[in-house]
Amino acid sequence: MSELQVDDLQAMLAKARLAQRRLAQVPMQVRNRALAEMARILREDAAEIEQANQDDLTRARESALAPGLMKRLALTPDKIEGLARSLEALIGLADPIGRGEGRRVLANGLILETIRVPLGVIGLIFESRPGVTVEAGGLAIKSGNAILLRGGREAKASIRALAEAWHQALNSAGLARDLVQCLEDPDRRLAEGLMHLEGLDLLIPRGGQGLIAAVVREATVPVIETGIGNCHLYVDADADLDMALSVLVDGKLGNPAVCNALESLLVHCAVAPEFLSRAHDRLSQHGVVFHGDPPSRTIVPDMLVADEGDYREEYLGLEIAVKVVKSLDEALEHIEQYGSKHSEAIITQSYHTGQTFLERVDAACVYWNASTRFSDGFEFGLGAEVGISTQKLHARGPMGLEALTTWKTIAYGQGQTRDLR
Repeated sequence: MSELQVDDLQAMLAKARLAQRRLAQVPMQVRNRALAEMARILREDAAEIEQANQDDLTRARESALAPGLMKRLALTPDKIEGLARSLEALIGLADPIGRGEGRRVLANGLILETIRVPLGVIGLIFESRPGVTVEAGGLAIKSGNAILLRGGREAKASIRALAEAWHQALNSAGLARDLVQCLEDPDRRLAEGLMHLEGLDLLIPRGGQGLIAAVVREATVPVIETGIGNCHLYVDADADLDMALSVLVDGKLGNPAVCNALESLLVHCAVAPEFLSRAHDRLSQHGVVFHGDPPSRTIVPDMLVADEGDYREEYLGLEIAVKVVKSLDEALEHIEQYGSKHSEAIITQSYHTGQTFLERVDAACVYWNASTRFSDGFEFGLGAEVGISTQKLHARGPMGLEALTTWKTIAYGQGQTRDLR
């Protein structure tokens, strides 16, 4: 990067830091007012936002953007309304700032209280999905943080329109526009600059495997890894096959382009002949392509041959990898080897099998007789999410308000000293 670009990022960070310190001192009602204003503007200016998004979609089609990314890029009227409702859901949540675990008194009379405080200034690098501008901005403001957003070039016009809406909302609430700043220049060096922006409190990558791996590998600032979603459904020998088919359809067809969609199907050999035949008949009607191991292809010869890459793949489209297993242990070993620690599900009527699966699968979200599509901040009652963390420090799973805070311990004393007795 040139010195000018580095100076620009440092200047943005300085303005964000000043605005954030002021934000952390205002009551929740003021922060909620900014969210309410943003929801209002989204609805009133929906036509202008859709037009900006259409400009992005036109350019994306001309550049042959992948279908999964095209779906993520689109801002339909329903999506815009959903973004407004997510902000309203955030308004209804308790203030995370100042929440604590109560006071405790040490033997020397010192009173300790640990409370939640904002992280400070957060950076977010994301691809394709312009709605992240609204969700991440709302979570940042509600939790008392400022945010620097760097979206992909494919969503440039949409992000610009949504950022301007944020600036209007913040101004209406009497808050600084510097709380939500967007790096509109698509130059990759700006993303690299965020990775090395000294003083940035947290950087979150949200996108494909390449983006996430690059940020985790190269960043010198704190990073939360929001991993890809190679999510599995394991259909056990004791599964209700109607339930399993319903969960499979929801997980694969509900929205194939998102990280909580199903990408792999494991089926116990005892029910594989019936279930795979039903699953193939149902999903192939919608264009789903199956990649199977030899036992799977013996049952459904139309399946393509699955190779090692298929079992690691996040398709984000109408494809699924299939394997027939002989036991729960084999299913667990497969998930451990190929899973991305995002979301995994089992369908079984056996309490022992279901409980074993929940206990042994190492993932952010684990489901028994339910769809992985619930791995979502809004569905979890968090209002929205800045991403789904697949690591273990400091947050895991859908990241809502509390994930954008840290702890501060306050001590009340009467002159206590440690070494001077």
